[in-house]
Amino acid sequence: MTTHEIDRRGFLRGAVATSALLIAARSSPSRTFAAALEAQRHFAPVKVARNRVIRTLVGLRPYRPEGFLIEAERLGQKLLLHNYGHGGAGVTLSWGTSSLAVDLARDFVQTRRTRSTNRRFAVLGCGVIGLSTARLLHQRFQDGAGTVTIYAKDLPPYTTSNISGALWYPTSSFDPQQVSANFSDQFRLACQISNRAFQELVDPDYGVRWTDTLELIRNEASLERELFGGAQLYPQTEVHRDPERYFGFPYARRFSTMMIEPHVYLRALLRDFYIAGGKIVVREFRSRQEIARLPEPVIFNCTGLGSRALFDDQKLIPVRGQLEVLLPQPEVDYCYISGSGYMFPRRDGIILGGTFDRDDWSLQPNPQQTTEILEGHTEIMKQSGDQ
Repeated sequence: MTTHEIDRRGFLRGAVATSALLIAARSSPSRTFAAALEAQRHFAPVKVARNRVIRTLVGLRPYRPEGFLIEAERLGQKLLLHNYGHGGAGVTLSWGTSSLAVDLARDFVQTRRTRSTNRRFAVLGCGVIGLSTARLLHQRFQDGAGTVTIYAKDLPPYTTSNISGALWYPTSSFDPQQVSANFSDQFRLACQISNRAFQELVDPDYGVRWTDTLELIRNEASLERELFGGAQLYPQTEVHRDPERYFGFPYARRFSTMMIEPHVYLRALLRDFYIAGGKIVVREFRSRQEIARLPEPVIFNCTGLGSRALFDDQKLIPVRGQLEVLLPQPEVDYCYISGSGYMFPRRDGIILGGTFDRDDWSLQPNPQQTTEILEGHTEIMKQSGDQ
């Protein structure tokens, strides 16, 4: 058999498959060619195995049951603005809450008599909240009169933000039974601002991309719950009742959202901060008095869980999370979330989560949790029929 004959047969097979799709598309006026193609969507199985684990990550989410804190207070003659307590949604909410915090500082800065000397800003913390706040300060004060200095003990890639799963999906950030109506409005606004900001950063250079996401559901009542931040933030949302296709779950809510790869994204933010003229001082603070002695008149507190000791916020607690990272699989081009865990594919590996251990300060990997995470995702993949 000649190469020409093989190529011709391959072409004919492709033509037959395409013809079948075209016929399906014509069979119903509402069924487009794109919809027919989508019906063939295959969710490549994740190869879950202990010998594919390349690392285990442990991080502490800065969780406040009442939700994140955006608040201004006086620190002597200075203005101190708090922006912390995002739980498991720090990356997702970063641009939104940072925008709200910077807005609080605007009036203070604009009413000072010597504007040029008072447009000096200190940002405490160099995780995603600190970097986002610093970048917004550069953007809001573009006349050259403002300087921004980040003070931090840890820098990327050694921050809690680097450990995050970082799907744009603001979950695990508050207790619905403990938040106020005012916070609920603030949360939705922060989601809207942040979602739009990340759309502007969709680019391999920032590690941000759109991704197909599945919420795997066993209880029909869960379908009534609105997606976090509002349904309008999740394009192409559809509900499916097809257990054979969706890993054995009776219901699946499918939508598009953004995946942020922390190791790429934080490096890009740090680069942009330096390009804009920002300065970083490696320093750890142990008291409010030390902070009050900083030369900058406006100070943003973005220290995350560190705010518990630094500012005596006893409502702020750690929620420990453990992740297992598998070897990368380029063919896995979707995410899933279920009641027992989640899977996010990234260039540096497949992220398998996770755990939510309240008030647990341990940063040591737990072998038993490793086993439970792997077994949980193995059970999900068994329903794919391909593993």
